[in-house]
Amino acid sequence: MTNALTRLAILDDYQGVALSFGPWVRLPEGLKVEVFREPLGGPDAVAERLAPYDAILAMRERTPFPRAVVERLPNLRLLITTGMRNRAIDVAACRERGITVCGTPSAGNPTVDLTWGLILSLARDIPGQQQALREGRWQTRIGVGLEGRTLGCIGLGNLGSRVARVGAAFGMRVLGWSQNLTEEAAAKAGATRVDKETLLRESDVVTIHLVLSERTRGLIGAAELALMKPTAFLVNTSRGPIVDQEALIAALRERRIAGAGLDVFDIEPLPPGHPILSAPNTVLTPHLGYVTEQNYRTYFEAAVEDVLAYLAGRPVRVLSP
Repeated sequence: MTNALTRLAILDDYQGVALSFGPWVRLPEGLKVEVFREPLGGPDAVAERLAPYDAILAMRERTPFPRAVVERLPNLRLLITTGMRNRAIDVAACRERGITVCGTPSAGNPTVDLTWGLILSLARDIPGQQQALREGRWQTRIGVGLEGRTLGCIGLGNLGSRVARVGAAFGMRVLGWSQNLTEEAAAKAGATRVDKETLLRESDVVTIHLVLSERTRGLIGAAELALMKPTAFLVNTSRGPIVDQEALIAALRERRIAGAGLDVFDIEPLPPGHPILSAPNTVLTPHLGYVTEQNYRTYFEAAVEDVLAYLAGRPVRVLSP
């Protein structure tokens, strides 16, 4: 082996399952594996805690690695991210410092499942009705059927198109919009391409499936929420900053939309007492879109492969800036 490693940090293992999902016994005995279950904190804390490590495994974008952090990790030689894209890692800064950045495959498209879990929970008030039943109350609200309603998909890429096809299976009319969406691509997903304003005005459920970028940050703000029907639901399983959270909270409190299903937030993990936690008519999940047994097993098995390939001098799944 040509590239020695001595300490591997596994970050943000919230559920404490990383060691049970990966074949870590395949790693050489001289490589010490250490798991961090809690978030490390801000950039200063991350740099201080991780300075001794020459290998790090990051779980998606839970811990950012901007240039300011990368430059304070003098021993780091190998940085692995679960998934093949991580906008929280400055890959260019890593390359400049001779740090190899590798990714892993993912298993399926589990965010599609969660998106529909949120939609159905909102439409039929599943969490509220379960709680009422446990408290001795029977049928406290009337649900909304999806057949014949309109689903608006903001983004019709890999995930959005799958969500759209499920909507069609429910008998919904499906609309689609994104900056570069063509009529042909929309039709392939069983949707009709419209402009953003039309989608927001006509949809009974608006669901977001875009990558966070400077173009999409704050894409749904007060003006966009004002276009939605007061009976419509907003669902976001992409990235929190795509939606102006303050504007969304105001719209919910003023009953200007019927509800929101959110799996992603501006700050993650959400701090206690965050205003979104008390907003009415919400179904909130702690960024579970990719959190499945199949995905975790794929992530950690591939992470072991990444380490072994690096140690052999033949890195695999190397990410470019």
